[in-house]
Amino acid sequence: MNSPTCLVIQVLLFSSTYAREIKFPPQVPFAQQGAEYKSGFPDIASSNRQFAGLTTFANLPYVFCLADDAREVGKFDIAFLGAPFDTGTTGRPGARFGPSGIRQGSRRMDSAFETNIYTGENSFASWAKIVDCGDVPLTFLDNTFALKQLDEAHKTISARATNSSKYTTPRIIVLGGDHTTTLSALRSTFDHFGAVSVIHFDSHIDTWDPKVLGGGISDYAGVNHGTFLHIAHEEGLIRNTSIHAGIRAPVVRRKGDVRNDVRCGFDMIKARDIDRVGIAGVIKKIKDRVADTKVYISVDIDVLDPAFAPATGTAEVGGWSTRELLSILDGLEGLEVVGADVVAPIYDNPGETTVLAASEVAHSLLTLMVKRLIK
Repeated sequence: MNSPTCLVIQVLLFSSTYAREIKFPPQVPFAQQGAEYKSGFPDIASSNRQFAGLTTFANLPYVFCLADDAREVGKFDIAFLGAPFDTGTTGRPGARFGPSGIRQGSRRMDSAFETNIYTGENSFASWAKIVDCGDVPLTFLDNTFALKQLDEAHKTISARATNSSKYTTPRIIVLGGDHTTTLSALRSTFDHFGAVSVIHFDSHIDTWDPKVLGGGISDYAGVNHGTFLHIAHEEGLIRNTSIHAGIRAPVVRRKGDVRNDVRCGFDMIKARDIDRVGIAGVIKKIKDRVADTKVYISVDIDVLDPAFAPATGTAEVGGWSTRELLSILDGLEGLEVVGADVVAPIYDNPGETTVLAASEVAHSLLTLMVKRLIK
């Protein structure tokens, strides 16, 4: 007879027979947690490191790349470098916290778990030894001096020994910071590779004459995040085979700014062009423009629509989606990328929308570098 009591007994017997048995390991005392702990547990020093210890990009090893010559520095091939600088911006300040924000957005990444679902490759498990050099200590009281500090940091890091025997100059991916910091990076790449074609992902042209964006007040005022490409052209750092992608912001002078942009060596892909030519068309135009030259890729996160990058300091509506930008970057495979950066401020929503996007952009830039050795 199936009384309620019998049914309960049957359920308990069934549960005890088929339920998964869970055994909890003994608690490890905190005093014993570390590399020296040699029990059967996983290496506690590295386990779950995404949320513990120093926050480096994608949990990469930290190297004190700016050490003086008397200290031994480990060899590396590609370095992430923070440039906490925002006193050259005309929009919202806060980009000095961009490097830490991008690293925060990359915490979910781990070199052992980054096999790309589209390609089946893991950029972190390539020929290159990849490290995070931390941030350059930059003054926030003097733009000119801060950029000199950044210039020196690039010289120091790019002169380090590489781990690879085929490639002798380390490549640097800068985490910004406002876009003025790209000027120091271009000076560095010029010293090692000569003038480069710049692929500039942005909503603004950033080739404004310092007399226009700076007002001609002083040389100091003329060096900012909207003039750095003009200055790079004046210094002979970039080739006349450069190109903007994602442009949609208004200009100051209806004709003069565009004429000056062409004089600085740039062609232009406007944001809405993607509706006409598609992602493949954008990729083709970029590759045709920079063909057979060494390339520097600079990504301002405001190339994305504010829906995908609400934290940007200079938001312009009508931009690209994160997926579109990543697809375009991946499509640039094969180019000789000698340097790169992504610049983003820290203002963000609780979901970290902007810094998650910026960290994935940095990952894509890394992928382009490891896929092409450059001697």
